[in-house]
Amino acid sequence: MAKRILITDDALFMRVTLKNILVQNGYEIVGEACNGAEAIQMYKSLKPDLVTMDITMPELDGLSALKEIRSIDPAANVVMCTAMGQSKMVAEALGSGAKDFIIKPFQAETVVEAIGKALAA
Repeated sequence: MAKRILITDDALFMRVTLKNILVQNGYEIVGEACNGAEAIQMYKSLKPDLVTMDITMPELDGLSALKEIRSIDPAANVVMCTAMGQSKMVAEALGSGAKDFIIKPFQAETVVEAIGKALAA
């Protein structure tokens, strides 16, 4: 059975890019959230195997959403998505329970590797 993934990013282009990479590699996309608040609601209802979480988003940022999801489900698999130069935020995210991170612009093999590693952990 394909692993179920929730994609969270405020940029439609980034969600589509990530979705295409994941679907081509056998993952099922169960939902797409455009901010952290939406991601939390969708996580509760969809119970995905993994969430990709953009760090910088309007309404509720990725770090806050990560912490909230981990408080709901301490075993949640979350992989952060970040632009270059956000190493402080990435360190905080990993310290808050994120399994890994992917740097934008997305490269298919890096994405697949990070997702596979997070799901195997």
